[in-house]
Amino acid sequence: MIIFWLICAAFILLALAFVLPPALDRSDDKENDDQDERKRANIAVYRDQLSELESDFKNGIVSQEQYAQDREEIERRLLEDTAGSRRKEKAVPVNAKGSIYVLGLTLPVVAIVFYLVVGTPKSITGEAIPTRPTTSAATGERTQEQIAANVDALAQRLKENPSDAAGWTMLARSYDNMERFGESAGAYAKATELNPKDADLWAEYAFVSAMASGRSLEGKPEELIAQALRVDPENAKALQLAGSAAFQAKDYKKAVSYWERVLKRVPPESEVGQLMNERLNEARILAASQR
Repeated sequence: MIIFWLICAAFILLALAFVLPPALDRSDDKENDDQDERKRANIAVYRDQLSELESDFKNGIVSQEQYAQDREEIERRLLEDTAGSRRKEKAVPVNAKGSIYVLGLTLPVVAIVFYLVVGTPKSITGEAIPTRPTTSAATGERTQEQIAANVDALAQRLKENPSDAAGWTMLARSYDNMERFGESAGAYAKATELNPKDADLWAEYAFVSAMASGRSLEGKPEELIAQALRVDPENAKALQLAGSAAFQAKDYKKAVSYWERVLKRVPPESEVGQLMNERLNEARILAASQR
C-alpha cells in the first residue's frame, strides 16, 4: 500500500515536471503576443499620422513650426502608449503563473480524494485497475487586434478626457485614413471647438465633411473653408479646397485665382505643385471658353 502511494507521488511529480514548464512558457508567450499585437496596432496608427504630417511638410502645406509641434505631440503619445503596454506586460504574467501553480498543486490532491471516494482502493492489492480516458481541452483561436480596435480605444479615452484637443485631432485623422468620414467630421468638430485658431483643422474638417456628403463642397463644407480662410487667408489646404469649390460651381475664374495663390506657397516640383498646375491649366481653358 505504501509503495503504491510512493509510486503515485513519483508519477505526479514527473507529470508536473513535464506539464508546468510548457504551461508557464505558453502563458508568457500568450501575454507577450497580446502585448506585441497591441503595440503593433498603436505603432501603425502613429506611423500613419507621422507619414501624413511629413507629406504635408514636404509639400509645403504645413510650416516648420507646425510640423515640429505636431510631430512632438505624436511621438509623445506613442511613448505614453508603449510605456503603458510595458507596465501591463510586467503585471499580468505574475497572476497567470500563480494560477498555473495553484492548479498544478490542487489537481493531484483533488484526483486522489476523488479516487478514494468513488474509486476502488481495494484494487491496489492486486486486482486490475481500469484506467479513465482523458481528453485535452480545446484551445481557443485568438484573433489579431486591428488598427480599428486601437482607434476605438482612443475614442473611448476621449470620452473620459473630452478636452484633449490633440487627441480629437488624431482621432479625426485616423477616421479619415480609414475612410470613416462621418465619424471623422464629428471628431474634427470637437477638435476645432477646442482649437479654433488652427486653419489646417478647419480645412481638414471641410474636406471630410465633403467626402461624407458625396464629395460635394456645397453647403457646410464651403462654410468651413471660409472659416479656415478667416483664420489664415493664405492657408494652402483651405485655398486648394476653395478653388475646388469654385470649380464645382463652374466659377473657373475664381478657381484659377485660388489655385494661383496655392502655387505661391508650395514648391512647384512638389506633388501639390504639380497637381495645382494640372488643375490650373484645366480651369484656365474652361474659364476662357466662358468668355
